[in-house]
Formats: sequence, C-alpha cells, structure tokens
Amino acid sequence: MQQQHHGGLGMKLHQRIAVTAALAIAVLSIPALAQKVETDYDHSANFKQYHSYSWGHVHAEDPLFEQRIRDAVDRALQAKGWQQVPTGGDTTVTAVAIKKNQEEYNTFYTSLGPGWRWHGWGDGMATTTVENIPVGTLVVDIYDSGSKHLLWRGLAHDQLSDKPDKDTKKLQKAVDKMFSKFPPRSM
Repeated sequence: MQQQHHGGLGMKLHQRIAVTAALAIAVLSIPALAQKVETDYDHSANFKQYHSYSWGHVHAEDPLFEQRIRDAVDRALQAKGWQQVPTGGDTTVTAVAIKKNQEEYNTFYTSLGPGWRWHGWGDGMATTTVENIPVGTLVVDIYDSGSKHLLWRGLAHDQLSDKPDKDTKKLQKAVDKMFSKFPPRSM
C-alpha cells in the first residue's frame, strides 16, 4: 500500500518536472528581440586623420526616418568632435534602414493530461501560434572619401513598434550605442 502511495507521488513529481521543462522550452524558444548593436572597422585605418564627414546615400522605407537617421548620426559624430560639411569631407557616411517581419512561434500547453507518461503527453493540448514581429535593421557605413575604402560599419537590430516616436527613441539609442567607442583606436 505504501508503495502505491509512493508511486503516486513519483508520478506527480514527474508531471511537475515535465510541466517545468515544457515551460522552460516555451520561454527559451521565444527569440530575444532586445536591441542588438555591432560595429566593425578596418584595423589598419588611422582614425586620427579624419575630422570631417559628408553625407552620401541615406535610405529608409519611411522617408521621414531618413532625416531622423541623419540627425542621430550627426549628433553622435559631432559629439566625437567630427564636423559635417556639405561636400568634400574626409569621410562619407551612408545609412540604410531595412524593415522586415520576423516570425515568432509560441506554443502553449493546456495540461499534460491524466494519461501522461514518459513516452508521451497524454490527453493535454498544445497550441502553437505564429506572430509576425516587425524588426528594423540600421546599417551605417563610413568610407574614406578619397579612396572609397570602407573604414567603419555599425549594425543595429531591434523590434519596431507601431508608434514612430518610440521607434525614433530606439533609433537614437541604437546610434548612441554604435558610436559609444568611436573612433576606434588604431592598432
């Protein structure tokens, strides 16, 4: 009799472990949509020789965002002592903003069901939904104006909202992160 009782506790323990594991898997399968910023540069470039920039091509699906990108990059570069000139700068800055949808899969389990065993999920129900999450990518490049050689690249990825003001704040935050260690120290 005591073994049956112990077996029932063991079954409940197994069910709890399985529920915890299922929840952990569901949470871990959600993609991390936090802002991600990366930079890279030509390690042989001497950034001390560059002090000015001119704008090259800037493109965004929303033309209003083109000026917001310019403004954010202008603030970041000018805070580093660089000067914007209409033409003939030491460097040329270009930027492209890309918007796409990223599919996110969410699976919810209603229960493991009374018939759960290690070999299956029993009578429980699993529902998977697909949601399209708008994600924006910003690429900022800085070229040597004379040689047209790429000197520096910044990339930022973030989930977009349906509110332009929120996205503008995210843009500014991304550009600030991009240029936080700019100009890079030459090796």
